[in-house]
Amino acid sequence: VQLVESGGGLVQPGGSLRLSCAASGFTFSTTTMAWFRQAPGKEREFVASITRNGGSTFYSDSVKGRFTISRDNAKNTLYLQMSSLKPEDTAAYYCNGRKIGTNAPRYESWGRGTQVTVSS
Repeated sequence: VQLVESGGGLVQPGGSLRLSCAASGFTFSTTTMAWFRQAPGKEREFVASITRNGGSTFYSDSVKGRFTISRDNAKNTLYLQMSSLKPEDTAAYYCNGRKIGTNAPRYESWGRGTQVTVSS
C-alpha cells in the first residue's frame, strides 16, 4: 500500500485548499476511502469518507458543510476540497482506506501526509 498526499499549504482563515491522495498497491476502485488529520499534540482523527463508487459520503461534525470528499477511480486518486478554513483545521492530513462499519483506518501503512496551516 502506498499513499501520497499533496496540496497542503498556508492559507488564511476563510480560504480554500484542495488536497489530493495518489493511491497504489491495492484495488482503489473497490475500497472505501477516507481522510484523517492530526494536529500537534493530538491523536489522529477521522475527517471524511467516501464509498467505492462515490455514491455516499460521510463527514465529521467539525468539517460538515465546509469540506467535500471525492474520488477519481480512473486515476486512483482521492480528493478533499476544503473551504471556509478555520485555524482549528490546522493539521497534517492523511488518506487511508476506511474499515467497514467504523471510522478507523483500514491499512497500517500511512503516507507522509500533507500539512495544512490556517493562519492570518
